[in-house]
Amino acid sequence: MNTEELLEQWRARVEQALEATLPAAAQSPQRLHQAMRHSVLGGGKRLRPLLVYAAGRCTGADIARLDAPAAAVELVHAYSLVHDDLPAMDDDALRRGQPTTHIAFDEASAILAGDALQALAFELLAHADVDPGIAVGWLRSLSAAAGAAGMCGGQALDIAATGTGQDQAGLERMHGLKTGALIRSAVHMGALAGSDDAATLDGLDRFAELLGLAFQVRDDILDIEADSATLGKTAGKDQAQDKSTYPALLGLDGARQYLVQLETQMLHCLQAHGDNADALRALARLAVHRRH
Repeated sequence: MNTEELLEQWRARVEQALEATLPAAAQSPQRLHQAMRHSVLGGGKRLRPLLVYAAGRCTGADIARLDAPAAAVELVHAYSLVHDDLPAMDDDALRRGQPTTHIAFDEASAILAGDALQALAFELLAHADVDPGIAVGWLRSLSAAAGAAGMCGGQALDIAATGTGQDQAGLERMHGLKTGALIRSAVHMGALAGSDDAATLDGLDRFAELLGLAFQVRDDILDIEADSATLGKTAGKDQAQDKSTYPALLGLDGARQYLVQLETQMLHCLQAHGDNADALRALARLAVHRRH
């Protein structure tokens, strides 16, 4: 099986895990459960769950161990998108090519759906059929990535920086929390399922840190270059809202050059893992060269 086929197999696997984890749409309270399913099952690249599987493959983890963290990280990601799209945040009407949750339902349902998805993620990890030490490691990783020291903190910095200039260090700190923390957690949880070797985990964490930056740089470039139909979300929002972005700071050509540097550094981080890291290499290239 080649790497592309393997990634497709993992996508199908996490879709099944998410479907099995989410409450049925007909189960009471129906509107909340329908909003949760709308938020999670409406498409998406599934990059973070794929990183869980790819990092687990890199450290020799049994694939059955990886379903829970793969689904959990996607549930947290989906919750973050639901809340990010709210009128009080980015106020967006389009996500993954369909109406955002607060548009498809209402603001209260969207807030509750996001809250419920986050709680469900941690419930899933707590009940995973793994050694307690691994489960606690997963819980520590994902909770840190989702909170004030991670994604929420990065979002707060993003809001505070809107309309003001940031230097590159400030921009990278903000996105290292807002985007990078959850990507690092995905890689860490996958790797931890197969190894507790500190050097191995540290090396993969560095790869994930670079990947988080690369993903955001490419996102900023696409916000300028792509249209809404291609992106599946509203294009041009960053400039319209006077957001701090890499093209605004480095220029569009400078942002592209920085992306090339990040790709080179990421691939260097994986040299020691040989063929076991092929899926991580493929995901790194996907993040750098994606068109939506």
